[in-house]
Amino acid sequence: MDALWDLLRHVHDAYGVNLVHFYDGFERGRLLRGIWTTVKLAAVCIAFSILIGIVGAWLQTSRQRILKAAVKVYIQFFRNTPPLVQMYFFYFALGPQMPRVVNDFGVPQPMFGSFEWAVLSLSFFAGAFNVEIFRSGVEAVQKATVEAADSLGLSRWQIYRYVVLPLAVRICLPALNNNLVNLAKTTTQAYAIAVPETLFVASQIWSDRINVLEMMVTLLTFYLLLVGVFVWAMTRLERRLRVPGFGQ
Repeated sequence: MDALWDLLRHVHDAYGVNLVHFYDGFERGRLLRGIWTTVKLAAVCIAFSILIGIVGAWLQTSRQRILKAAVKVYIQFFRNTPPLVQMYFFYFALGPQMPRVVNDFGVPQPMFGSFEWAVLSLSFFAGAFNVEIFRSGVEAVQKATVEAADSLGLSRWQIYRYVVLPLAVRICLPALNNNLVNLAKTTTQAYAIAVPETLFVASQIWSDRINVLEMMVTLLTFYLLLVGVFVWAMTRLERRLRVPGFGQ
C-alpha cells in the first residue's frame, strides 16, 4: 500500500489532484472513522425503525382505541414534520431536559450524546413510514389465511407472529426497501448535530486541506457504494423470500 500512497502523493505534487485523505495516515484515519460511524448509524437506525414498524403495525390491529389513536398521532407527527427539525428538537430541546450522569472523572455530562439522539430521531422518523408499510402488508394477507390460523387455536399474537407477519414482510418488502434506502441516505443529516459521520469528517478535511472537489467525489463514490451494496442485498432478500403466486 505504501507504493499506492506514494503514487497519490506524486499525483498531488505533479498535477494538483489533492487526495491527501488517502495518502496521509492521519486524514485517512479520520475518514475511515467517519465511514465506520456512518455504517454503524445506518445499521442501528434500520434495525430500530424495522422494530418500530413491526410493533406499530401490531398495535394498529389492537382492539384498544387508545393504543390505535396513539400510533396514529405518532405517525402523523413524524411523517408531517421535517426530519432535520425533528433532530434539532430531540438534540436541542429534549437533550438539555434529560438528567445528567457523572463520568469516571467526576464530571457531569449529558445522558445521551449526539450519536444517540441521531439514532432516536432517525429511527422514529423512518419507523413512522415503516408502520404504514407493514400495515399495508398485514392488510394484504388473505382473511382466509388468518381464519385458518384462528381455527387452530392460535392467539392473536401467535397469528401475527407466525402467520401474518412473515407473509406481510414478503408483500411489503419492495416498499420497505425504498424507505430503508432513504433512511441510509438521511443519516447525513446527523452532520447538523456534530455526529462524526462521513460528511462531518469530510467537511473538516476539505476545510483543513482545501480539497473540496476531491472530497466531494470521494463522498459521492462512498454513498453510491454504500447504497448500492444495500440495494443489492435487499434485492437478493426479496427474491429469496418471494412466494410464487402470493401477493402478485
